[in-house]
Amino acid sequence: MAGRIKDEDVKAVRDAVPIDAVISEYLQLKNAGGGNLKGLCPFHDEKSPSFQVSPSKGLFYCFGCQEGGDTLDFVMKLDHLSFSEAVERLAAKTGIVLRYDEGGYNPGRQQGEKIRLIEAHKIAAQFFVEQLGSAEAEIGRKFLTERGFDQAAAEHFGVGYAPAGWDHLIRFLRGKDFTDKELLTSGLASEGRRGAIDRFRGRLIWPIRDITGDVIGFGARKLREDDNGPKYLNTPETPLYKKSHVLYGIDLAKKEIAKTGKAVVVEGYTDVMACHLAGVTTAIATCGTAFAEDHIKILRRLLMDNSSSHVVFTFDGDAAGQRAALRAFEDDQKFAARTSIAISPGGMDPCELRLADGDAAVRNLVEHSSPLFEFAIHSAVARHNTDTAEGRAAALEEAAPIVAGIKDGSIQHEYAVSLASKLGILDEQFVVRRVSQLARWARDRGQRGAEPRRDRQQGQGQGSGGSGQGVTRPQPPRGPRLDLRSPSHRVERELLKLALQHPHLVSPAFDAYGEDEFTAPPYAAVRNAIAEAGGTEHADDGYLARVRDVAPDDTVRILVTELAVEATHTRRAPDEVYAGMQLVAVRLQAVERRISEVRANLTRLGPRAGADDLNAVQSELWALQQYGQRLREQGTAAL
Repeated sequence: MAGRIKDEDVKAVRDAVPIDAVISEYLQLKNAGGGNLKGLCPFHDEKSPSFQVSPSKGLFYCFGCQEGGDTLDFVMKLDHLSFSEAVERLAAKTGIVLRYDEGGYNPGRQQGEKIRLIEAHKIAAQFFVEQLGSAEAEIGRKFLTERGFDQAAAEHFGVGYAPAGWDHLIRFLRGKDFTDKELLTSGLASEGRRGAIDRFRGRLIWPIRDITGDVIGFGARKLREDDNGPKYLNTPETPLYKKSHVLYGIDLAKKEIAKTGKAVVVEGYTDVMACHLAGVTTAIATCGTAFAEDHIKILRRLLMDNSSSHVVFTFDGDAAGQRAALRAFEDDQKFAARTSIAISPGGMDPCELRLADGDAAVRNLVEHSSPLFEFAIHSAVARHNTDTAEGRAAALEEAAPIVAGIKDGSIQHEYAVSLASKLGILDEQFVVRRVSQLARWARDRGQRGAEPRRDRQQGQGQGSGGSGQGVTRPQPPRGPRLDLRSPSHRVERELLKLALQHPHLVSPAFDAYGEDEFTAPPYAAVRNAIAEAGGTEHADDGYLARVRDVAPDDTVRILVTELAVEATHTRRAPDEVYAGMQLVAVRLQAVERRISEVRANLTRLGPRAGADDLNAVQSELWALQQYGQRLREQGTAAL
């Protein structure tokens, strides 16, 4: 059984890895004000960023789907790792050597499965790179040279060579203490008649990395005629590698994509290499599958769904390339970005174009792309005989919905007029009206079909403290979201935000506030967690982590995270005056509630009440009224 990672090492990993640096590996973050950052949530689809990161507190929270937590929670949830695996993954990136309670440094097989598989791929990638220099790999080096790639290019992209024998890689990895079971699970080995054999043999190898730069699979190109396998052989589906979730080159292109708001989608590994070497450093490719919805999600998080963003698809000019372009157009509406298509003269791919005409030709191809909907309209019309009335009508019915789907209304009108001309329909207003009608119907359908988003139930997860290693807590269903329009809830929420974000501003007064001063049960639970963590008076660097750790369940824990990240309702940084206003407001509301209760009690006593009972109630009412008056007049001095 795996040893438990020492708590001080878990803390060291948290402290060593800034949360914004980790999250920026997966999505683009922009300034959200108040020291926070924002981006498109990686846990649900959204058009505008509701995902916020607080670097100073080491927390993230999405106000759309209510996912939140610290750095380890983010890695666990997004990469589907256990708590220990997440700690090990971040520790490996920072060079921190973890210690385990069951003994020693270098725990080896105590590491989680995914961490072991990532390490195996890393070592395999180095092995393949070293083999590219061997005499046997001459055929691979020749392949690269013939396509315009020198040694520097091969090194930059990590291209390697898999020896032609049955078990060269397996024997090498066995020597690194990996088991045959691990190698089969990783996809680096296949099951042969006499046991495990190398999956990739006698082929040129491209490492496939995820967005963080970890090698999670390989693509292998056939080099010899006697190789009976497919032209390209990829890693099979594994715990690390899901081909529909992978974009080749994303690790190299992500920063430039986020910076420029532009992405270029090509079809193969050599096309990505050719584009990058030609100066188109936003090029990426799918890995043996069509560009689809999961790929779009990866790009949208980098592009931030800015309407000025631009996605360019390059496809071969043959029938297969045209079909791929039309499939891409079907997903066009899932982008806020403009989408275009680039088809080079003669149908050459970027690699061939660079060889034939140089780097400038590749850049020119991308710069002079055409709108994808223009290509789709042309393809729709071309399928019909527009010399006949029946053909023109059929072409209109196929092309008009494409024009109606154009997001920009003015461009939509222009293309409607252009479609009328293309079809030879003299009454262009008839076509314009038809397009407008289809666009309106589509909008109405979208509005009728839209349902309010329900709060997503939390997935399985582990606590953020060291004691949570390997322990899965049940996730209770979420209740309805608190009515934040309620004045009492609003001011209670604001005070709790201050207690979590700026504890020194409300200390020590806040610590004296009772549970009954918070009318919303979840808010009372947060107040109790703060008290159990030592209160605001003892807030230090580990204060927020303690509050989250002592929360009774994940519902309260996620609310703590939300309140710790959410901006306060003040235009400038909160100060003692603002904090005092919230303290007084919450206390005053509690006093007024109590006054209402005492008055109701007085009414229930009625004229038959005993003098002592009546005097006691009237005295309490008078004292409460006087206290309320002092709070209004003196503010925090009356607390």
